[in-house]
Amino acid sequence: MKLINVAGARPNFVKIAPLMEECKKSEQIEAVLVHTGQHYETNMSALFFDELGIPEPDINLGVGSATHAVQTAEIMKAFEPVVLEQKPDAVLVVGDVNSTIACGLVAVKLGVKLIHVEAGLRSFDRSMPEEINRIVTDSISDLLFCTEQSGVDNLTREGISEEKIFLVGNVMVDALLKSKSKAEQSKILDSLNLNNTDFTVLTLHRPANVDDPVTFSQILDALEVIQQDLPIIFPVHPRTSKSLSSSLLGRRVKKLPYLRLTDPLGHLDFLKLISSARLVLTDSGGVQAETTVLKIPCLTLRENTEQIVTIEIGSNRIVGTNPDKIVEGYRHVMDGSYEEPRIPPLWDGHAAERIVRILLDRL
Repeated sequence: MKLINVAGARPNFVKIAPLMEECKKSEQIEAVLVHTGQHYETNMSALFFDELGIPEPDINLGVGSATHAVQTAEIMKAFEPVVLEQKPDAVLVVGDVNSTIACGLVAVKLGVKLIHVEAGLRSFDRSMPEEINRIVTDSISDLLFCTEQSGVDNLTREGISEEKIFLVGNVMVDALLKSKSKAEQSKILDSLNLNNTDFTVLTLHRPANVDDPVTFSQILDALEVIQQDLPIIFPVHPRTSKSLSSSLLGRRVKKLPYLRLTDPLGHLDFLKLISSARLVLTDSGGVQAETTVLKIPCLTLRENTEQIVTIEIGSNRIVGTNPDKIVEGYRHVMDGSYEEPRIPPLWDGHAAERIVRILLDRL
């Protein structure tokens, strides 16, 4: 079976790593890795491939950044000749980025089976581009692999045949558990002069948060309070960096003495950082999952989340962008009210094994 695996952005790299490893173990699968080039900076791409043990991509489309429409179109234009030349039995896409939907559309229009890993997640917020990507990709996929029960429930409610849906666990957790011992050897804490766990970590990249000066300013109101208690380590996403450099918010950030900006971090350094923190503030779905497994309290700076299970088990709390609610959530964690959560079902490091076993059985 010839299988094209698609990766395009940093979260994709983490999810594709265990899948590529499992595919390579099987003599029945010829796995081809396509990197769309959606994320192309060293720390967001090449470094991740190296640290996760992913082989060099067989094909790199080199698309780069652009608007949603342009980027999606460019990926489709570049991927179509690849599918025509490679003649795969199936195309596997992960997550919810533009590479996911773009390559998915190309596959089904050429009559190639489509596999979606991390299917069925819903924030029920269609203002998020990722939500549109999730809904459309799921609607055209032949096999859908879910990380949690809410994904199964959503797909069933949307009328997708139960024969296509499989609850398999979370491949991002597979990658995390495999990388955990390596991450322990990271020197990032020394590099940042962090001698203990009295710090928090912040990640921000959602357009609704970083492209809107009013919303970003509200988040900074809360950060101004929190950083007086705990230093905040802030690896800055390229989109966020661009917003800061092009507005007065950048000047405001510089005036917060204990809000410490860093360049984007590699996978191992980032895992070491968040696993050592008192809590994490984020608008990333992937980080919500990672903190759950690491048992680090997480506050989500959004009004919703697609990672429903993290809310249900109590590892994650939605605080939105209202500064009072963010500070309230922070104090809830710091006053000892946070209870260590259980790990969601099947988040055991074997999701990729289950997926490959099903692929061999069904295809």
